[in-house]
Amino acid sequence: MQQTEQTAVSGAPSWPNPVIAWFGVAVLVLAFVFSIADRIIIGLLVDPIMADLGLSDTDMGLMMGLYFALFYALMGLPIGRMADKFSRRTIIGCGIFLWSIMTALCGLARSFWELFLARVGVGVGQATLSPAAYSMIADYFPREKLGRALGVYQSGAFFGVGLALIFGGLAIRFAATSDDISLPLVGVIAPWQLAFIAVGLPGVLVAAMMFLVREPVRQGVLPAQADEISLGQAVDFAWSRKRVFLAHYTGFALLALPMTTLATWVPTYFIRVVGLTPPETGLQLGLIVLICSPIGVISGGWLADTLLKNGRKDAPLRVAVMAAVFMIPLSALATSISSPSLALLVAAPFAFGASISMGLAPTALQLVTPNRLRGQISAAWMLFLNIITAGLGPTAVGWINDSVFGDPMAVGMSIAAVNTVSVIVGGLILFVTLKPFRLAVEQQEAR
Repeated sequence: MQQTEQTAVSGAPSWPNPVIAWFGVAVLVLAFVFSIADRIIIGLLVDPIMADLGLSDTDMGLMMGLYFALFYALMGLPIGRMADKFSRRTIIGCGIFLWSIMTALCGLARSFWELFLARVGVGVGQATLSPAAYSMIADYFPREKLGRALGVYQSGAFFGVGLALIFGGLAIRFAATSDDISLPLVGVIAPWQLAFIAVGLPGVLVAAMMFLVREPVRQGVLPAQADEISLGQAVDFAWSRKRVFLAHYTGFALLALPMTTLATWVPTYFIRVVGLTPPETGLQLGLIVLICSPIGVISGGWLADTLLKNGRKDAPLRVAVMAAVFMIPLSALATSISSPSLALLVAAPFAFGASISMGLAPTALQLVTPNRLRGQISAAWMLFLNIITAGLGPTAVGWINDSVFGDPMAVGMSIAAVNTVSVIVGGLILFVTLKPFRLAVEQQEAR
């Protein structure tokens, strides 16, 4: 892997042609779609996997949550440092190839350990994407256009969730009506295994497309050898702004919890309480996420860009606080309805509001971080995000439902409790950080 030498001296930015920049974003969005779909497809195939491999709920919970999150988040730290030094395009392209192959290999698993190792490979590969993508996009666009660009990139997550829900619902219906399938060189596989293979292998084409993307010039830095930042300097910088970073990481991660529950526990609520079948849930909830969430995340980026142009240096945090206020009543209401039509109606603004802050988090980080630290600081953000969303959120819903309500039919109230508390606390954390964040932006602009 060759070290990237393309840099633009501080104070003289040279932005790429918009066509080149938006093509790069488009391929990154496509990569993000496959990343999310490959990541969450397992959650829609739990029952047939458990039946075939003899696994327990605990085994599957660890496979989908803690184990995946740990490898994904911890590998992101060294990969983030690589993204600050080497070709981000190459790092992402290799990562897409790895996670796509490992997703397909999940479909060949015959035991817990085979599936576990394949999932580890998926996590390691996907750890390459967002830290490097955030850094690339920040070098494609000036800051007054950055919110929209990152919002478009983050929309890939919601396209991935929506498509995975729809595809998973179809896979469940297919599995219920089909016998095992025989593939050349592979042999007989179950329908759930075919789902992994069908979702994973097309990602190899996306990996090839990544090498058509132009590596952007690093803006505002000296040539690589003269601008090298040691690990110690990186730690010192992060510590000097610990209040801003810790508040950002915690506040935005808490605001992401409603979107996490939408992808994990809300389908269970629609099946148990509302009375939809799994295929109906996958299709209808998937369409809502597919339509409403991208609109939400892009709208949040657009509003932040507009406020930045008007001199609001704290624009990403300010819009996130607005989103938190919007989400408080929706969080309390969305999973307390038993009418199918009304529940789906409320799910639409819920998906919209839960998505607004998702593009604002990386936008805020780019505004307060030097170019050659963006990968590492973003990787630390992904570590926090995964610990809170993959670890705390889904676990808290299950614990409240078992220990507080003690009723499987109370899952909607458990979801509402977690989401309402998280958006209130997350919004308050970001609100009290507005002034420190403005100061951090001003310090970065003065560098």
